[in-house]
Amino acid sequence: MMNKTKLDWRIDWRKGVMALVLCLTLAVSGCQTQAPSQFDQVQKDSTARNATPAVAKDATKGGEFNKFFPKGQDGYERVYTQEKKGFAEAKLKKDGKELAMLAVTDTRSLPAAAAKFANAKATIAGYPSVDLGTTQTSVLVSDRYQVKVISKAPSFDKEARAKWIQKFDLNGLSKLK
Repeated sequence: MMNKTKLDWRIDWRKGVMALVLCLTLAVSGCQTQAPSQFDQVQKDSTARNATPAVAKDATKGGEFNKFFPKGQDGYERVYTQEKKGFAEAKLKKDGKELAMLAVTDTRSLPAAAAKFANAKATIAGYPSVDLGTTQTSVLVSDRYQVKVISKAPSFDKEARAKWIQKFDLNGLSKLK
């Protein structure tokens, strides 16, 4: 009977030491100060001053752009992927392969997006057009709405992007207020 009591006491003693070590570990690690995140100062700066919101209050709702996107036709499929205030986007697919991204952006939230058209020398369907690198073509409709096609497949070249921009209802988009 004496051995059983000693054994019980050893087990209880070990549990007590483990609990004490655990408590000390939590206390020491919990009291340490964390280094500030790389984003902490930016967050403070943007909330301290009345920073411009990421999306303009008067930006068009993304869902309103959907009716101006080209319809799927001739084996092409349009799949909407994102819709938020001031922006809508869809994938253009054929035979299950993604060929391009189609997007409409309200530049009220991104004035720099509209500014790049100021010196545009090219036009598509009468609207100023710019290329960004070798994969993106955009037009600016009514000095406000940027319609962009981004190639996702090597075969989807500048001519294909221009063709798909023209399939948007650009005149309808120009009347959107």
